[in-house]
Amino acid sequence: MPLARPALLALALSAAFAADAAPATTPAYALQCERLFDARAGRMLDARTVVVRDGRIAQVLPGRVDVPGAQSIDLAGRTCSPGWTDLHVHLDGESSPQSYSEGFRLDDVDFAFRSVGFAKKTLDAGFTSVRDLGGTVQLHLRDAINQGLVPGPRIWAAGKSIATTGGHADPTNGYSDALEHLVGPPGPTDGVINSPTDARQAVRQRYKDGSDLIKITATGGVLSYAKSGDAPQFTVEEARAIVETAKDYGYQVAAHAHGTEGMKRAVEAGVTSIEHGTYMTDDVMSLMKKKGTWYVPTISAGKFVAEKAKVDGYFPDVVRPKAARIGGLIQQTAAQAHKNGVKIGFGTDAGVGPHGENAREFIYMVEAGMTPAQALQSATVSAAEVLGVDDQGVIEVGKRADIIAMPGNPVDDINTVMNVDFVMKDGAVHRGPGAGMR
Repeated sequence: MPLARPALLALALSAAFAADAAPATTPAYALQCERLFDARAGRMLDARTVVVRDGRIAQVLPGRVDVPGAQSIDLAGRTCSPGWTDLHVHLDGESSPQSYSEGFRLDDVDFAFRSVGFAKKTLDAGFTSVRDLGGTVQLHLRDAINQGLVPGPRIWAAGKSIATTGGHADPTNGYSDALEHLVGPPGPTDGVINSPTDARQAVRQRYKDGSDLIKITATGGVLSYAKSGDAPQFTVEEARAIVETAKDYGYQVAAHAHGTEGMKRAVEAGVTSIEHGTYMTDDVMSLMKKKGTWYVPTISAGKFVAEKAKVDGYFPDVVRPKAARIGGLIQQTAAQAHKNGVKIGFGTDAGVGPHGENAREFIYMVEAGMTPAQALQSATVSAAEVLGVDDQGVIEVGKRADIIAMPGNPVDDINTVMNVDFVMKDGAVHRGPGAGMR
């Protein structure tokens, strides 16, 4: 049951948003910061001037100074930080009571045009990079952003998530028998597998599609139209086949997982990260530390679904109990994982909750026991490590000029993260003084 993906999607985006195309070069800037967050050391520095040329950081100078040949941008009273990375988003949609019927009424072009607005909200909030963990229009959105056709964060796109029959990412969940008979059962091309052989084929299909990483749904999920939110959904052999094949293509594997056994199987198989991790036990945490597995909690999504479970009619009856039971536990799990020394990366599952509110996760992480500096590191230097890149996440000479600023000092008051008013990505100003020069 191949899912229709219009071949002319990128062309449609090009025609609609050509006015946003970026010039081949960007001006030189001198960003005069009141304070600068040193993400590598996890400490706040006093006034610095960051010189940006050709999309890279050329100098980091003490004080707030004018630099000959560079356009000065006065960021008085503001903290400059490396651009943030959200390691778990879904830019093709946003939760609503209509979400479960839209797949029958809308096509991919509708979701693609929606994604353009969600991408801009994400960038404006200070997130210059994201991992998009599920969906196929995002592959085209990524390309449109990279070509300068639309504004948005740098995207690592997983494409269609890989599931088992009836699993969290089975696209036919909720179909009637008659409709499923009409469209036919989904297979590895659609991201649904039932054997190690299927698993390898599904990974190779993601490579053919142009994905940047692999996402698996190692357990049931909250919002899928199915009863279980935590039962394991891959055998050890299937999970291992995915990870081994992914390594052949240089792919990392992110594993959606709520239940203990599914998490354990995924970690043993060698996944890069566990997403959500609701029922993570001390034994699983120890295994993750041994294997070097990252944890991406997505507290924001947990709080969102727990709150919406109280609203009559927001979720289908089969989903509502899962949302109420699982959603409220994630912050507690994150607190325990941090206490136990599990490596934590920043992720929100935006798309479950609203796009553009991603920074609220920092506040929830601090509530869970992380220091503000540790929370900020999770979205900067730690996130770069999760992505496997070394050219972003810090404000250092030679790195990408992904730089944001906000009034106040987030190390003293984490709530200031909600007030980002300057965003630079790859040396182009997207928000604040000089915006529109991209």
